[in-house]
Amino acid sequence: MNQLISKIGAGIVTVTVFLFAVCLAVDFTFGSYFVCMFLPMGYIMMAAGLHHESEKDRRVAANIGMVFSAIYAVLILLVYFAQTTTVRLENLNEQAGSILDFRRGGLIFNYDLLGYGMMALSTFFMGLSMKAESKSDKWLKALMMIHGVFFVGCFLMPMTGLFSSMADGATSKDGVMALIGWCAYFLPIGVLAYKHFSK
Repeated sequence: MNQLISKIGAGIVTVTVFLFAVCLAVDFTFGSYFVCMFLPMGYIMMAAGLHHESEKDRRVAANIGMVFSAIYAVLILLVYFAQTTTVRLENLNEQAGSILDFRRGGLIFNYDLLGYGMMALSTFFMGLSMKAESKSDKWLKALMMIHGVFFVGCFLMPMTGLFSSMADGATSKDGVMALIGWCAYFLPIGVLAYKHFSK
């Protein structure tokens, strides 16, 4: 059961990252928000499997990774549930729109970056907790730990005011390309984790 749940989680990660990239490419905003709510669910299932496998001398790293995964999930679910409900269905005034509408930057966008920063920390510690023996597991471990570097940008960039230009509602093609690049990086993590739990 443990292995099956973790394998399903890795499958959800793989499928949602792929669908997120497709939605970005075809400019289907609602779809990209919707699938992003399932990514943290799959990721927690996958991370829990890695936590379960971790050896006693690596359990602290695994525990830290699980805590960060939970923080990531809460932030991301709040962000995208707000986009698919309140932002989409309500007639927001200018001030509320500038705070809540993801496409305009502001608080919700910053929370999204913070959430993915927490995910980056989680992948780093989950990778640290792995004892990789096969070649594919070594790749999985390395990709997860390197992904931890994303924390720095996700945490610090909102503090620079770099995204304040989004306040006028303009969407950035560079931003979309950066997200598709992230998908291209993270997709192999889902695939390799699926392969790992299939053994």
